[in-house]
Amino acid sequence: MYSEDELLPISALQHLMFCERQCALIHIEQLWNENRLTVEGKNLHDKVHEVDSECRGDVRIVRGLRLRSFQQGLSGIADVVEFRADVPFPVEYKRGKPKPDICDKVQLCAQALCLEEMTGETVAEGAIFYGKPRRRLLVDISEELRASTRDAAARLHTLLSSGKTPSAVYEKKCRNCSLFDLCLPETAGAGKSARRYLGQMLKE
Repeated sequence: MYSEDELLPISALQHLMFCERQCALIHIEQLWNENRLTVEGKNLHDKVHEVDSECRGDVRIVRGLRLRSFQQGLSGIADVVEFRADVPFPVEYKRGKPKPDICDKVQLCAQALCLEEMTGETVAEGAIFYGKPRRRLLVDISEELRASTRDAAARLHTLLSSGKTPSAVYEKKCRNCSLFDLCLPETAGAGKSARRYLGQMLKE
């Protein structure tokens, strides 16, 4: 069990699953940069949270619900949670299209684990709304996905408590990362701090 002070952002799980170095740059070195993709994502989330909670038939729809799990050591805000006969159904909003990996599903599953701990109800499924196809992808909160999410939460705590930024490894996906110019995957080198590298460059 974790304490209140030890809770880490659910959103950091998505960063971790995409790239451990990106996660460390954001959450250890406190670096951030916007690009078109991050701005579009922020605008989508803001639009979702602008709408008040409501009821549609037997479904109560709550937006911007605060979540936490002391078992997993996570906290965050759910875009939308639909309560169907008091059983929570989380819906995460993403600007793009479904990804081949499970990083978005892990983030959704983390929300489900928080909701289970908070409500005592089993969350069997949720959904991810993708902005490109403008439709929901139904996600089964399976035992396999739960195991991957618990493992990711443990890895996140280990990474951030270490205070060490992983080495830069250039991959094709790096070009789409908003931190590309801060990460410097082609020049920062193994084990080097991006913040320290940038500071040295500025001094020179």
